Amino acid sequence: MGKYAVSAALIALLAILQAQLWFGRGSMPSVARLTGQLTTQNQQNQQAQLANDRLAAEVRDLKEGLDMIEEKARRELGMVKPNEIYVNVTPNKK
Repeated sequence: MGKYAVSAALIALLAILQAQLWFGRGSMPSVARLTGQLTTQNQQNQQAQLANDRLAAEVRDLKEGLDMIEEKARRELGMVKPNEIYVNVTPNKK
């Protein structure tokens, strides 16, 4: 009788472990679903990162571009801001 009780307990323990593996928290279907969600999220993150990089480049171009445009306008066209005095210094030609 003792042999059967130990065997039955081991079989019951094996059944419980298998049930946890297939239906419990961290089960194989749950892990597969979470892996799919992770892949989808990584793709969305990559797309968002590309959009962020494009926007950062556009902001950088606008910041640097305006400075360059302002510098050219001041140098080539003699433009001044309000309350500014423009002085053009030319070197002596000897």
